[in-house]
Amino acid sequence: MDDRYIRRLVATAFAAMLLMLFWQSLPLIQTLLITSEAQPRPVTPRGNLAEDEQATIELFERTKDSVVYIATAKAVIDPWTRNIYNIPRGTGSGFVWDDLGHVVTNWHVIEGASEARVRLSDGRDYPAVLVGASRRHDLAVLRINVPIKRPKPVIIGTSHDLKVGQKTFAIGNPFGLDWTLTTGIVSALHRSMTERTGAVIHDLIQTDAAINPGNSGGPLLDSAGRLIGVNTAIFSPSGAYAGIGFAIPVDTVNRIIPQLIAYGKYLEPSLGVVTDERLNELAQARLGFDGVMVMRVLPGSSAAKAGLRGVVIYPDGSIDPGDIIVSIDGKPIRSVREMDDILEKHRIGDVVTVEIARGGRIFKTELMLEARRG
Repeated sequence: MDDRYIRRLVATAFAAMLLMLFWQSLPLIQTLLITSEAQPRPVTPRGNLAEDEQATIELFERTKDSVVYIATAKAVIDPWTRNIYNIPRGTGSGFVWDDLGHVVTNWHVIEGASEARVRLSDGRDYPAVLVGASRRHDLAVLRINVPIKRPKPVIIGTSHDLKVGQKTFAIGNPFGLDWTLTTGIVSALHRSMTERTGAVIHDLIQTDAAINPGNSGGPLLDSAGRLIGVNTAIFSPSGAYAGIGFAIPVDTVNRIIPQLIAYGKYLEPSLGVVTDERLNELAQARLGFDGVMVMRVLPGSSAAKAGLRGVVIYPDGSIDPGDIIVSIDGKPIRSVREMDDILEKHRIGDVVTVEIARGGRIFKTELMLEARRG
C-alpha cells in the first residue's frame, strides 16, 4: 500500500470525523445563535390611564377599607360525646356603617349561625356581636370592637332618584375571593323577589354588576362612591352569576338600620288598626268595595283618638262594616299589602292623611304612625 493511498484514507477519515462533530454540535450552535437574538422586546410607554379607569381605581381604593369579610360558624353537638363544636357555615360580605363599630350585612348571611367573625381589609380579625336583624328586609347589624385605626364608614347616597343606565360598582367576597370589584349598570328598578322563606322584598335594584355567592351583604355603589344598595341575591338557574343581581335600595337601608341599632328589631309603622288580608278579600267580594276594612281599632292609638270604627257584629248576625281605608296620602288602597307597602316607606311618628269611607260618605283625617303592636 503506497503512501498516497494511506494519506487519502487518513484525510477521508478525518473529514468524516469533522462532519460528525459538526452535526453533533449543530443544536448547540443553533441554540447559541437563537439565544443571542432572544432578548426582551422594547416596552411601549402606556401613557395616562383613561379617565373612567382612573376614577374606578380611585373609587375602589377609597372604599375597600370600609368593606369587610364575614365568616360564620354553626354550633353542632357530637351525638356520641355530647360535646359542642363550631363548624364553618359560610362566608359573606358587609360594610362599616358608623364610627361605633356597627357593620351592615344581609340577614341570610348570619341566619342560623352561632358566631361570626369580621375581617378587615388589613387582615385584622374580630369576633362580632349580633345587634339586630330584620328577616323581612334581609338586613342585619353586627358590632365589632376595633380599638385603633377604625375603618371609615361608607358614604351614604340615595336610591329614589336612580336612573336605569347609571353605573354601579359592587365590592365583596364572591366565593371567598376577598375584596373583589365588579362593575355594571342599574338594569332595572322596583323589582320584587320572593325569598325561600316566602317573604317578598319589594323595590329592589336590579344590576348586571357581577354578584355571586359571597357578595351578599356587600355595598352597591354609584360612580361617586356612595352607597346606593346592599347586594342581596342573584337570579341564576345554575347558582352562579347570570347577569341579574338584586340590591336592597339605600333609602330602605337608611330607614331600617337605625331601628335595628336602637331596638334590635324593625318596628313596623301602623295606623293603630287591625286588618286581615283574607277577611278583607272576602268582604270585598261580598260587599263590593275598594279599600281595606278596619277590623278593630286599638285602644289609645291615633286611630282611636280620631274616632275610627271597626267592624261591629250584632247579636242577630248582621254586620256593620265600620270604616274602610280607601287612600293614604292620596295613594289609592286596594289591599292590606298595598297599605303596608305605603306605610313601609314612613317612619314611626310620621303623620299621614287617611281617606275613610263610612256609611256612604268620605272624609279625611290625619293619623300619627305608631309601632305595630304584637
